Amino acid sequence: MPIFIYNSLSRKKEEFKSLEPQKIKMYVCGPTVYDQPHIGHARSAYIFDVIRRYLIYKDYKVTFVRNVTDVDDKIIDKARQEYPGEDLNSAVQKTAKKYLDAYHEDMRQLGILDPDVEPKATEYIPQMQKFIEELIKRGAAYPAGGDVYFDIKKAKDYGKLSHQAIDKMESGARIAPGEKKKDPLDFALWKAAKENEPFWDSPWGKGRPGWHIECSVMSSDILGNEFDIHGGGLDLIFPHHENEIAQSEGAGKKFARYWLHHGLLTINGQKMSKSLGNFVTVKDFLSKYPSDVLKFFFLGVHYTQPIDFTWDKIQEKQKALYRLITFLKYVGRREGGKGFIVKTDLKNKISAEELLSEIKEATKNFDKAMDDDFNTSNALAVIFEMVRSCDKILYDVSYTEEYLPILKEAKQLVEKLGKIFGVSFKESLFSIPDEDIKRIIDIREGLKKQKLFKEADSLRSELEEKGIILEDSKDGTTWRRKL
Repeated sequence: MPIFIYNSLSRKKEEFKSLEPQKIKMYVCGPTVYDQPHIGHARSAYIFDVIRRYLIYKDYKVTFVRNVTDVDDKIIDKARQEYPGEDLNSAVQKTAKKYLDAYHEDMRQLGILDPDVEPKATEYIPQMQKFIEELIKRGAAYPAGGDVYFDIKKAKDYGKLSHQAIDKMESGARIAPGEKKKDPLDFALWKAAKENEPFWDSPWGKGRPGWHIECSVMSSDILGNEFDIHGGGLDLIFPHHENEIAQSEGAGKKFARYWLHHGLLTINGQKMSKSLGNFVTVKDFLSKYPSDVLKFFFLGVHYTQPIDFTWDKIQEKQKALYRLITFLKYVGRREGGKGFIVKTDLKNKISAEELLSEIKEATKNFDKAMDDDFNTSNALAVIFEMVRSCDKILYDVSYTEEYLPILKEAKQLVEKLGKIFGVSFKESLFSIPDEDIKRIIDIREGLKKQKLFKEADSLRSELEEKGIILEDSKDGTTWRRKL
């Protein structure tokens, strides 16, 4: 089955065809390291992690590049705040390292795969200067008082990614005081150094690179003049990605063929902001919930769409996650010869042949959903539908041994597909919703009625390890969370 991808460049779904058979070159815009990573960064990293994992699952060899911007105005401003009085060059380096280390640690905590290559802007200064010199030579850029600007009038089809007409863009653009560019839309490739700022020597004087030039230089150096996929957030389409295309094509490069952009994240309907008090860092989240819960939240919405974060939604995703954790755990118990007989529900009876057929169909439907522009929401729904069918047997007194190999196959499939989503299905204190505690209590009561006291005690012990205390009385079993 072919994969279809929504290409921001054409604004339509296209059948994906890699430049080389079963090989994919993929470049994603990474972090600007000046603050603690937040859940918006997590969504971006996770979306492209899932896409990468799925392409690998489809037997592609993926070369995945994610860059790091480790010098820019925000990093310089943060360095001044955090290291007042220190040498600014040293302070900028310390600030960039501090927050890149934080980003790496949070990505590891989230289970995001490391990129194959992670170039830093400061490592590519010579290559950027060479690239700029080529643009000047081709007449696509011009020096101006220590700065170097890209001449937007020399860009063919400028606006083709953001689908904006150049005359309309110019009507809202202005030349800021101190800028020496010819046209309001011209953008800086090289910026003359301000007093006390970090700088590098160049043919145009001391300065540092503009933001947009980074990705054009790094991607072409590592992946070649033409590569398969370029990814990033919708907020990067203009001007960042638009300018990447202009300067890359201006230097005679074909650049990226498929452009993937993810929707942005809001908090309770508002843009995330420290001033609004709704800034949720990755560490904030992971102090309350396991990473799988955040991933389930992201999976529930197509990557191209915006997503609104609320803690109520997170609680709902926690319940959904635990539904699958419970299924995997109790199939494992069946494999170990421990049958949890709770009730008979013959009206929901499903034959072994029907169940096996559903499992086989689930694999096809999962792939079908993901082949359709990585539709994780539909793919996740396929997994839950299969588990619902398995639950008819898993908790049914009419269970017979002929179902065990089928349930094991379903368990293996959930685990296999879960790996594509980077989900571990590990239990934790925060992953047990109230209704699932009650469900475990019901199972325990069924075991006690069958005089399977050892198995019943093991359930009590499991809950205690997770901070859930059971209290038995003549009126039944109640529970409370350990304070």
